[in-house]
Amino acid sequence: MIDILVYLFETYGYADACPEEPEQLSRKLAMAGFEEADIDEAVEWLKGLRVAASQESPREVTGSRSIRFYTDAEQARLDVGTRGFISFLESAGVLDMRRREMAIERAMALHDAEVSVSQFKVIVLMVLWQERASVDALLLDELLTDEVADPEDFWQEAVSTH
Repeated sequence: MIDILVYLFETYGYADACPEEPEQLSRKLAMAGFEEADIDEAVEWLKGLRVAASQESPREVTGSRSIRFYTDAEQARLDVGTRGFISFLESAGVLDMRRREMAIERAMALHDAEVSVSQFKVIVLMVLWQERASVDALLLDELLTDEVADPEDFWQEAVSTH
């Protein structure tokens, strides 16, 4: 299903250009060669993304130095490497509180038992795509790169776990 999301990102400049009608999108994806089960999962996932994007977000306090605590279920699905990557994206100004929560919610909606850093990168791309957010070229390169030597080691060094 992640391959379908990457295909949509590369094929349609923004979410507005992507067919909203599930049947039409399913036909286009089938013609592109994707399997029916993956198409169904991707269409449902995109529907959830649209719903999340349309919901009102909680008020964010400017200059807040709050910390995001993860539930047990989130910790089980988002390993230390992925949570460290989320923290990195927040500190880099890529994800604000609203987009972070959208990305986490969409990661939890995946059928996979654990969400890798590579998968989370695609999810972030799709959140930014849905919101028509401009993406810096270096960040885009990072998000489209699937190469992570050993994300567990890299992000454990980046995130202090005292």
